[in-house]
Amino acid sequence: MTIAETLAGLLVATRFEDLPERTTDLAAMIIASTLASAAAGRHIRSAQIIRDIELERGGRADASVWFEGEAKLPAVGAARVNALLSDAAASDDSDLRNIVHAGTPLTATALALAEKLGASGADVLAAIVVGYEAAGRIGEAIIPRFDFRGHHGCMGAAFGPAVAAARLLRLDARQTAHAIALTATSIGGLAKAAATSVAREYHAGNATMLGMEAALAAQRGYIGELAILEMDRGFCQLFGGPDADAAGIVRDLGRDWDIATDLAFKLVPGGHPFHAFGEAAANAASDGDIAPDEIAAIVVSRPGLVKLPGPAHPTDLIDMAHSPAYFTAAGARDKRFGWEHAGPGKIADPVIHALIDKVRVGPPPAGNPAAYRQGATVSIETTTGRHVTSTVLVPKGAACLGTGWPEIEAKYRALAPLAPMTPERIEASLAACRGLRTAPDVSGLAASLVTS
Repeated sequence: MTIAETLAGLLVATRFEDLPERTTDLAAMIIASTLASAAAGRHIRSAQIIRDIELERGGRADASVWFEGEAKLPAVGAARVNALLSDAAASDDSDLRNIVHAGTPLTATALALAEKLGASGADVLAAIVVGYEAAGRIGEAIIPRFDFRGHHGCMGAAFGPAVAAARLLRLDARQTAHAIALTATSIGGLAKAAATSVAREYHAGNATMLGMEAALAAQRGYIGELAILEMDRGFCQLFGGPDADAAGIVRDLGRDWDIATDLAFKLVPGGHPFHAFGEAAANAASDGDIAPDEIAAIVVSRPGLVKLPGPAHPTDLIDMAHSPAYFTAAGARDKRFGWEHAGPGKIADPVIHALIDKVRVGPPPAGNPAAYRQGATVSIETTTGRHVTSTVLVPKGAACLGTGWPEIEAKYRALAPLAPMTPERIEASLAACRGLRTAPDVSGLAASLVTS
């Protein structure tokens, strides 16, 4: 069998009862985390534009547009809008291997189709787990060459909604394999565009829409090239290079689940590759009780880092999300890094900007480079000659660190009021997320997201 058929076979055959409880619990947390990010993204212009386009287009009232009164759209349109809401705020989840935001298109797809089809909460959670597995495994096969060649992480993320949709539509293994094959020949996106513009969230909407459309087409008998992942000039070779490990997509299939080993929630805003910079800088400033005016230099290092990417001095959310210098300086200035650092006040803070000019890259850290999973080491030198260093190997929010509901609920309560949601609706929607395992459908969750 082809790789697409082998992968689809296991993911279709896996029952909710076969999945470890930790994986389905993480799937419910992904939903809550994505909704929190969407609440923060509701007023961002890029998301509003796509929302307005889809609402104007209209169609069958299959699925809710989050935080938009009682507005409903065809499932694909609703999912596209909702994915943009979440991704626009740069506060959703990431994969530690490649910074793919798989949870946003997965949540948008699963909730929209579940609302349309009347699927149970358990169906939704299982769809997210197997969708994350598909996105993670296929995305990992093209790491790191796809990024070096300028392709965006949506290249892998799109397989999540394709498989999640196939699962909820109850496609068989062969149909699901064709959904995977059709997705492989559909998705595209450029990393440079995502790093410097609102094309980032446009990619999220496309990944959601194209993955769902592939599953819907496969449901009706549309077929693709089933060997497209591994064949000469196929998906893995084209985007991952001649040495791409296509066979790795199905190696040790079913031994463990990527959602439990590689998922990381954003517990602070901005690009996940830079969270450890802010965290380590905050730790060093706190451990040394260092005031901003005492800082002479801030030295950052991580394996392979020779130059700080992105804009040094951000002026808006897009700049901030891609500026490791800002993360580092803000963490050192405030001895913490949190949701407020995505706001205009902090982005314009002159003290932070003065510290940005003191951030530089140091030699690679000693030790095992593989231990740094989006981690970083930060050393602060004071005007009196003290040096305080902190290393964060894996940023807060990673599933492998045992992240649980208290952290996700704190994020939700911090961001949901931006929708705006009342305290009563915030608690009702959180309870609905936590109760999905036994919920007969998602109508309660959908109703809790209705705002005026």
